[in-house]
Amino acid sequence: MPDRKKKPSNQRAVLRRVLAYIRPHMPLVALSLLLSLVSVALTLYVPILVGRAIDCLVGPGAVRFDSLVPILKTIAVCVLVTAGAQWLQNELNNRVTYNTVRDIRRDAFAHIQTLPLKYLDAHPTGDIVSRMISDVDTFADGLLMGFTQLFTGVMTILGTLIFMLTLSAPITLVVVLITPLSLFVANFIARRTYDMFRLQTKTRGEQTALIDEAIGEQKLVQAFGHGAQTLSEFDEVNERLRQCSLRATFFSSLTNPCTRFVNAIVYAGVGLTGALAAVSGALTVGGLSSFLSYANQYTKPFNEISGVITELQNALACAGRIFELIDEPSQTPDPEPAKALGDVRGEVALDHVCFSYTPERKLIEDFTLRVRPGQRVAIVGPTGCGKTTLINLLMRFYDVNSGEIRVDGIETREVARGALRQNIGMVLQDTWLSSGTIRDNIAMGRPDASFEEIVEAAKAAHAHSFIRRLPDGYSTVISESGGQLSQGQKQLLCIARVMLCLPPMLILDEATSSIDTRTELRIQSAFAQMMQGRMSFIVAHRLSTIQSADVILVMRDGHVVEQGTHEELLARGGFYHQLYESQFAQ
Repeated sequence: MPDRKKKPSNQRAVLRRVLAYIRPHMPLVALSLLLSLVSVALTLYVPILVGRAIDCLVGPGAVRFDSLVPILKTIAVCVLVTAGAQWLQNELNNRVTYNTVRDIRRDAFAHIQTLPLKYLDAHPTGDIVSRMISDVDTFADGLLMGFTQLFTGVMTILGTLIFMLTLSAPITLVVVLITPLSLFVANFIARRTYDMFRLQTKTRGEQTALIDEAIGEQKLVQAFGHGAQTLSEFDEVNERLRQCSLRATFFSSLTNPCTRFVNAIVYAGVGLTGALAAVSGALTVGGLSSFLSYANQYTKPFNEISGVITELQNALACAGRIFELIDEPSQTPDPEPAKALGDVRGEVALDHVCFSYTPERKLIEDFTLRVRPGQRVAIVGPTGCGKTTLINLLMRFYDVNSGEIRVDGIETREVARGALRQNIGMVLQDTWLSSGTIRDNIAMGRPDASFEEIVEAAKAAHAHSFIRRLPDGYSTVISESGGQLSQGQKQLLCIARVMLCLPPMLILDEATSSIDTRTELRIQSAFAQMMQGRMSFIVAHRLSTIQSADVILVMRDGHVVEQGTHEELLARGGFYHQLYESQFAQ
């Protein structure tokens, strides 16, 4: 994988990154260049043969067939070899392009796995998907066109000049003097279209993010009558995309007609000077025919290259966006060597922990807590007080800004994230399912679990009864959204997943929020049995579910304002008493 550099700030930096990805495929590129050279050489040799064939037609009844037939055979061989070389060149170019795109996508997707959650939380999913799919596809189209036409075009220009010099140096000079005008026009337009294409790809990412959000949350949109406003937001983004796309396309489209106009001047200059040379006897009619053919072939690549440059502007703009994603700083790497937790007892300590999502908005400040092995710790408090944030810090989804979190006396930042999380079972209010069978979803934490163990876990979570009623039972295939399952059923599957693993530490964040009261009572009983001897953190808004906890932490504005058992906190008559009264007051 190429070395990661700073974010590409300009087109040249992006181009260097692209070349770094192409470098492993240089043997194929070199072979493609060789085939391009062969194809161009034979293509440019054909006008010479055509000119000689024309000179064999000296007049009516005076055709030199003995010289004409070998020339025609040679032309046929050149055409066949050229066709074969171009076909093989296209195959090689396709392979280089899509291997390069595969490598970029692989690196981008692998890097997403290492990105901190704060980046994923701050960027719309649709925009990231747009970079991975649409932008890379656009980059592939531009790169393929570059390989297919840019190499051949440059070699055609150079080869044509050489062949024209062998026919007539003065006429070639006319061509060379007019050519820079075409290059200037193409370069002038290309430099101004890069920023336009970059704005286009950025706006397309916004549109993809909006579409992804609107479709994914369509139930919410319809439930709150938000359809008209969502449509209005889409129309606004769609109109901006239309405007910047039209602007980019309009300016890039100027390249071809401008260069064609210059090329027409070149062709006219060659025709005029060539005709004068033929009249004076300095050039034969066949030679003039060859020169005119070369003049056409010489100017044609300029049109193709101008189109390629336009596509490359778009491709590089898209590549810049995907490289920005690849260059985002990864989460703090695990220490080498990492400390092992061993047999976890479940002793957790937080010492003077401070954390905020943004520097200007403080959340948790100077937070200290001691949890003994086997204790059940409940965390309550109003929305936004830091309950779920505390869970994220324990799981190292986020790292603390200052302070320490220790498990069994070992600082969690000295332990590999995977090793830490293997010892913690977590059930959240938001369900996590993957595409696959019911059995696969329950066994996600223990893929080697037997079917009997999976059934026992489902029974403990009171999910067995509804699973049996599904069309294929435990073999029923569901999507990541859960498909036909209700929110409560999806939450039961997540609970069964934890029941199967039985880790030494548990985190339950509103784990029964979507379950009916009768089933909740049964699951609370199963949870109580499972939590015996295990350190447990329970986040709950319904205070009835945490009254049996060993310690209740009452949080407010990132601070623990009260701490104690249910009876102690009620007797104190403080903030917990107010929360309790708000739920259970007659």
